[in-house]
Amino acid sequence: QVQLVESGGGSVQAGGSLRLSCAASGRTFSTTSMGWFRQAPGKEREFVTAISRSGGSTNYADSVKGRFTISRDNAKNTVYLQMDKLTPEDTAVYYCAATGRYYLGPRSATEYDYWGQGTQVTVSS
Repeated sequence: QVQLVESGGGSVQAGGSLRLSCAASGRTFSTTSMGWFRQAPGKEREFVTAISRSGGSTNYADSVKGRFTISRDNAKNTVYLQMDKLTPEDTAVYYCAATGRYYLGPRSATEYDYWGQGTQVTVSS
């Protein structure tokens, strides 16, 4: 079992930045690959980014590439999502997810076994 708790969401104006954190417990963190997903009202949950167990490999959705950065600190059992140059289209509930089945977190939400409760990000124009 893995418990995930996100934090760092909030409201920001377009062009601003936010940093999300996801603290994990219950399993050796370094054996899990991690992902961030988001879900806007009326839309399906979509992949944002993922990181490998060691942190050496990452994957990004085209919509956030060059603006968002995922990282992890295995000593602190935490994964981060640095979001820069935010736009109103980034408004959503952001979820972190974990899986022990893959070295690099996959793009499909169905491949993740554990999920956080989500944190709201609102970007105003």
